[in-house]
Amino acid sequence: MTEDDTKTAVIIEDDPDVRSLLDEVFRSAGFHTVLAGTGLEGVAAVAEHEPIITTLDINLPGIDGFEAARRIRAVSATFIIMLSALGEESDVVLGLTSGADEYLVKPFRPRELRARIEALLRRPRNAHPAATGPAGTAHAGTGAAPQPGHGARPGSAPNTPADGQQAPARNPSLTPAIALPGTAGQWCVHRDISLDPVTHTVVVAQREVDLTPTEFDLLAVLAQNRGKLLTHRQLLQQVWGSYATENVQQLRVYINYLRTKLERDPHAPALILTEPGVGYRLSDDPPSTF
Repeated sequence: MTEDDTKTAVIIEDDPDVRSLLDEVFRSAGFHTVLAGTGLEGVAAVAEHEPIITTLDINLPGIDGFEAARRIRAVSATFIIMLSALGEESDVVLGLTSGADEYLVKPFRPRELRARIEALLRRPRNAHPAATGPAGTAHAGTGAAPQPGHGARPGSAPNTPADGQQAPARNPSLTPAIALPGTAGQWCVHRDISLDPVTHTVVVAQREVDLTPTEFDLLAVLAQNRGKLLTHRQLLQQVWGSYATENVQQLRVYINYLRTKLERDPHAPALILTEPGVGYRLSDDPPSTF
């Protein structure tokens, strides 16, 4: 089996023993692996090989994992699993806000890592950011109609992720927060928020909001259950694929990050509401002006 017909993972880790363990876990899961020992080597490997999943240590020679994550996120939609001995809440928050989709504290259990990998593989990936940009438009055959007045520009090209499956390019032009003609069944609309699960486009009150893949998945689950209280267990199982009490804090971090991007006042949320000790729901109240 060649790299062209199998899944690819990039492992960015300077410790040879940990790198070898990660290599073994991914190979047992059917991945072709590309190994890197520094942050700069890892960023280059991601750009070259377009992996489905990238693991990233924080304490790396040269640029650290936080900076590497930001650079990777600028050129790739790869799922990033950050692995670190730093387990403080501030470290987890910084890792997730730098672009990571998962954060595991060392020493980690290989079975838990394998479960996280399988959960990530069940999620749809966003389009490759470097291949789309402002001119990107939806592919023919996806059922997405062009927005009136925003046709494709010359030179726009389809995007092909690392797994070989074509994905529609994102259209970052402003879109009304309503279901567009010809896109019934694709746009999920709640209050003044519109989500397109095909292109992973999110529009809030006439402005596009850039979300990471995990943030989009979390918002999509809340929007599909609009007004319904979802427990911590339900959200973790639907978005992350598994539930553990120690992961509730990770859920809280993502909720807070969504509020920062979506709420008029993140400290007094009016959209994503908390039921203390239970879970979260999207408000059905009329939206305020952003």
